[in-house]
Amino acid sequence: MADRVRDKVAIVFGAGQTPGETIGNGRATAVLLASEGAKVLVVDRDEKSAVDTVEMVRAKGGEAQAFVADVVSEAQVRAAIEACASAYGRIDILHNNVGASLALGDAPATELEAEAFDRIVDVNLRGMWFACKHAIPVMRKQETGSIVNISSMAVRHAYPYLGYKATKAAVIALTENIAGANARYGIRANTILPGLMNTPMAIEPRVLAGTPRDQVIADRDRQVPLGRKMGTGWDIAYAALFLHSDEAKFITGISLPVDGGSGVG
Repeated sequence: MADRVRDKVAIVFGAGQTPGETIGNGRATAVLLASEGAKVLVVDRDEKSAVDTVEMVRAKGGEAQAFVADVVSEAQVRAAIEACASAYGRIDILHNNVGASLALGDAPATELEAEAFDRIVDVNLRGMWFACKHAIPVMRKQETGSIVNISSMAVRHAYPYLGYKATKAAVIALTENIAGANARYGIRANTILPGLMNTPMAIEPRVLAGTPRDQVIADRDRQVPLGRKMGTGWDIAYAALFLHSDEAKFITGISLPVDGGSGVG
């Protein structure tokens, strides 16, 4: 199928990525939405990374603009939402892809510092709430809209670091609340739970910490039942494309694992 989100307007937070050899979830989603006909506002705190994503979109014939915003700032998130609505007249799709763990100082419960916990909450949870808070009024006026928030299969496994697991679990509750409160306005809200993914954010910190890249990939691949190989950013992007499309018009409030079967059994 093609043109599954033709003429829809999407804003993707976290549509840049950390440097690496593969594509990240947010960038892949922005590129795929655009290739399927959406006009995309690419939002990231790193201007160069956002521009790189826009260039990828345009190279494939899609339409996108870059916007610099850090989700820890409500004013910057609100400005991004306002810029999208001003540029395109509406917002059909809100995609929240921001989140981190070790990069924000995450640790086990007995070792996690309060300041690091606060940073993780600000980025992983509060930033998504800010985006929803300011996009929902636009969607209510339209009486339509799709929101997808990225959580993690870490919420269903023995993930060792408290901040990430706690905030990504809270993302599910946030999304369910929004879905229930806004269904009567024609707004859908769903969560995607990525499993082990071959993305720069997942792989590069482990390589930088001294583990050979081949070993990092092999160790993670072995944990995936389906195909014995990690997923990629494109797997998350295709799940998001479905949830944002009219094919999913009767689906709201779900948490969709995209994990190659690692959460089964």
